[in-house]
This record gives sequence, C-alpha cells and structure tokens, in this order.
Amino acid sequence: MKHLIIPDTQVKPNSPTEHLRWAGMYAAEKKPDVIVHIGDHFDMPSLSTWDVGKKSFEGRRYKDDIAAGIEAMKVFMNPIQEEQARLKRNKEKQWHPRLVYTLGNHENRIERAIESDSKLEGLIGYKDLELESFGFEVYSYLEVVVVDQIAYSHFFTSGVMGRPVASANALLNKRHMSAVMGHVQDRSIAFARRADGVNLTGLFSGIYYQHDEDYLTPQTNGSWRGIWMLNEVRNGGFDEMPVSINYLRKKYQGK
Repeated sequence: MKHLIIPDTQVKPNSPTEHLRWAGMYAAEKKPDVIVHIGDHFDMPSLSTWDVGKKSFEGRRYKDDIAAGIEAMKVFMNPIQEEQARLKRNKEKQWHPRLVYTLGNHENRIERAIESDSKLEGLIGYKDLELESFGFEVYSYLEVVVVDQIAYSHFFTSGVMGRPVASANALLNKRHMSAVMGHVQDRSIAFARRADGVNLTGLFSGIYYQHDEDYLTPQTNGSWRGIWMLNEVRNGGFDEMPVSINYLRKKYQGK
C-alpha cells in the first residue's frame, strides 16, 4: 500500500497553482492507493480575524476565496483524472485511489464566521468548497481518520485547551500510533517501536505552496515545502519519502 500526503496548500486569489499540477502528475505516475490532503487547501483570507481593519484586508471577498480554491483543486485533480481516462481507454488496470480530506483551521473559518454571525447560516458553508464533487471523503476539522492504522488529522491537540502538539515526538507519545498532521509550517519526524515490533512514525508534513506568507518574516518563510509518499504501508508502519517542491518543479515543469 502507498499513501500520498498533500500538506497545507493554502490557496488564495492570485496565488500560483502550477505546483498542484506537478503533485497531480506525480500521483498519476506513482499511483498511490490513498491520497490524503491534510487540510487548509482553502486559505479563506476574507474570513480572517487577525488582520481585520488593516490595509492588507482591503478587497477580500468570500466568493473569490472559494473560486480560487476550487480552480486550484481542478489543477491538482486534472492529471489524475486524465490518467484514469487513459487507463480506461486502453483497457489497462484501473486506478481509483481513495481520496481523503481533513478540514483545516482555515476552512474552519467558515464555521467560526457562522458562529459569530448567525445570519450567515445557510448562506455560506462547507458545501461551497465542493470537495465531495472531486471524490473526497471529507472529515470535520480535528476529526481523526485512521487509514491502514495511520491516524490523520489537520493537527492533533496536546490537551483540553485544543492547542497543537508541539513536536513529532509529542505526537507519538499522545497518540500511541503512527500519525500524520499538517498545520505546522515546517516538517518534523519522530520514530518509536511498539512492543509487538511494529515501527511507528509521527510526522509533521510541512507545507506545499509557492507563495510567501505576509505575516511571516524572510527567515520564517523558509520552511521546507513538498509532499510525502508513504511506501510499504502495513499495520501502521511505513517508509516515508519526502518529495520536495524543487524536485517536482524540475521533473514536471513545462510538461
């Protein structure tokens, strides 16, 4: 079994999306059994609360955030769908990976906006993201989905206050099983072994986008960017393989 992990993509209007085509082409070539998007594909800057009233907030629109995210998801899915059509046309072995999406805190801005202003109920909602139309199983914000004994969520909490665990080691100690999360800007990994000999891995998957974030500095914008292939998935164990955005650019740009 193979799982392909897509970390936070944080699409916003006018942000570059070619890297999503590269990830889709990589998926079409490697044909994982499961594709997990760890959440925060939709950045939703129009619903941000931290910079309301600032100059940077001017001109933001909910409909533009939604449209940008949907179009970017099409960019990712097109190479996958084209490969599926090619296989069917040539009567080759079919490939239909399980598609899993764990909603992130940026998508959760929609629910928070409704909680803050009940007049929005029925006017906006998760249905606007159209993730199911691409074939994704969609899991609620911070809901944990276990696939082949690997736990996935946008992030895992460290306690009752709901803050994210601080390290990959803490993730393993908290969950007692292999687990993968996003949310944190940089990648981190930790290992342990269960009493029955199964190797466990805790993985902070990093980010996968090209743009720099306005709220970060030149130093903190330098996080590793890429996707992950988990090979030889069995009983919660796997061989993790980072695939950097630079590698994908060199392999697929212009193709």
